Amino acid sequence: MIKYTIKRLLQSIVTVLIIVTIVFLLLRMLPTDYYFTEEQLMKFTEEQKNEQLLAAGLLDPIPVQLFRFYGDLLHFDLGESRRIQNGVPVEEVIGGKFAISMRLGLTSLAISLVIGVAVGILQTRHKDRLFDHIGTAYTIFVNAVPGLVSYSLVLIFGSRVLGLPSMYSSRNPGPSSILPIVCLAMTSIAYYALWTRRYMIDELNKDYIKLARVKGMSTKTIMVRHVLRNAFVPIAQYLPASMLLTIGGSLLVERFFSVPGMGPLLTDSISRYDTNIVQALVILYASLGILGVFLGDVLMMIIDPRITLASKGGSR
Repeated sequence: MIKYTIKRLLQSIVTVLIIVTIVFLLLRMLPTDYYFTEEQLMKFTEEQKNEQLLAAGLLDPIPVQLFRFYGDLLHFDLGESRRIQNGVPVEEVIGGKFAISMRLGLTSLAISLVIGVAVGILQTRHKDRLFDHIGTAYTIFVNAVPGLVSYSLVLIFGSRVLGLPSMYSSRNPGPSSILPIVCLAMTSIAYYALWTRRYMIDELNKDYIKLARVKGMSTKTIMVRHVLRNAFVPIAQYLPASMLLTIGGSLLVERFFSVPGMGPLLTDSISRYDTNIVQALVILYASLGILGVFLGDVLMMIIDPRITLASKGGSR
């Protein structure tokens, strides 16, 4: 386990560095005019532009810029924002938005996990009955209807019928977070319900379950001790990844409800060519994704000790 952890950690670091390096090089291929605002382009002469670029180190050879970038990363220096909040350190720009996305994301994930797994269990218990058909219809609806349409339905019902705030407000974060959280949880509920039902039905058809019934084991014991536990193993593999990525924010939902989180920040920084923020977000999302995959493997081992991540020779 220790050897596997060290190996995966080194692989993760190398993977993140490769991704960040590619993005860094692509950003350096942009015309230098993109590093200036429209106002600066109108006011600055060519000499002034070159002075600004030289001061920022953007006229140095690419290898020199790259190694300087690596050195800044080692000191956790992500630079300053040039466009989104000019002169403000990148970590401060991201920090506040990350906190909002984390709160909404973790809340929606907890709700979707509890409701989704519960619905999947009930669908399994009442297979081919009314509740199972209702759950299946919900899953089909969520996956078939475009996100903006389903979000609009939630918005109309929540604001007009229930009187909930239609847009997110930092002054009233509690009630104004309800509709975004519901929209974030809708798809995940369908996902967890679908796969819980599918894996549990698959487990129920296996020989060891039939043997347990012959031995007189109760249905409740079979469902809890065997079926649900084994069915949750493949779901658990993707749980940390979905948790960490959900923390990173949802672009569509946060845009729809005007939530000042991580989702809009990514598109804004790209469209406005704020390269330091783009680089920082790439590092963040790449790290979250890779960490999620690793934690998923570990969680599978914890739930089912029969699963081993490495052979005796050390290979997976």
